[in-house]
Amino acid sequence: MVAVLLLILGIILFLVIAIALYIFKTQRTLVNLDELCKNAMSQIAVQLNSRWDALLALAKTAAQYSKHESETLIKTITARRQAPITTAEEALQQQGELSQVMGRLMAIGEAYPDLKANDLYLKAAEGVNTYEEHVRMSRMVYNDTATKMNRMVRQWPSSFVASMLNFREKAYLTVDEEKKNLYPDLDEAYGK
Repeated sequence: MVAVLLLILGIILFLVIAIALYIFKTQRTLVNLDELCKNAMSQIAVQLNSRWDALLALAKTAAQYSKHESETLIKTITARRQAPITTAEEALQQQGELSQVMGRLMAIGEAYPDLKANDLYLKAAEGVNTYEEHVRMSRMVYNDTATKMNRMVRQWPSSFVASMLNFREKAYLTVDEEKKNLYPDLDEAYGK
């Protein structure tokens, strides 16, 4: 009788320890993924800020040719590059603003052929493109990390631990389909 009681207590103790270890391990994994998501978002913010800096250099170069338009863009860039980015929505908003400013700068470049041939302008434009590629890669890292986090938050049994510890799904960075539809259809343009 005592042996059976000790066996039952041993099994219960083993289960309690196993559950506690699982909760501990899952909590550490969730915290790790949450921090990786924050880090990836921070990387996006750094790259977007660098892109703003490159756009500022581009606008200052364009100021030689179109003073009024460039001054407006410089003021816009200076104001917007200070905005903090902590969520996917804020990153997408800044990406859209960057695209608008870049479009206006490209229009200035098209209006002034001498500007397009200027070495400083070309280097600044190359810098903008380089930072855009860095932003694209950082977005991919963020979305990959968010996917891992969301799986842990949604899959059983880790979903119980996630809900107990108040972990939530992360939003993905997505492509604005409306803006994507504004791009020309190159197959149609070239008759393919």
